[in-house]
Amino acid sequence: MKRAIEEAKRAASADEVPIGAVAVLDGEVIMRAHNVREMTQNILGHAEILLLDRLSKKTKSWRLEDIAIYVTCEPCPMCAGALLQARISQLVYGCRNFESGACGTVFSVLNNEKANSHINVIGGILEDQCAKLLSSFFKMKRQNHW
Repeated sequence: MKRAIEEAKRAASADEVPIGAVAVLDGEVIMRAHNVREMTQNILGHAEILLLDRLSKKTKSWRLEDIAIYVTCEPCPMCAGALLQARISQLVYGCRNFESGACGTVFSVLNNEKANSHINVIGGILEDQCAKLLSSFFKMKRQNHW
């Protein structure tokens, strides 16, 4: 999760919402990404989506069954759906997403027993640190009148 936090800080320094993600295979970080939605003006500029896209290109497969994804904030429905479709083995996230979290906080995309694949989900890892990144970022944005 510390590597995902580093990515989130890179996003913040680029004036992006500070969410970072890393892919882990056999205990090694193999790919990193952070939000770039503002820079690209693309709705798909979420850290998780970028990470999955890069992983698919690197592995030449959309099936990422042996990969664990660490992300600083609970994924939104779009990202959770992409993670589910990629068939990743595990999702580890930092803080809950009270606006659009799709791991049970608002929506239940990843813990739906009717889904054709299932992901082991672990939340709350370095939760305070991840949440502080987001709250500090948005506090600064509000002070600067966005």
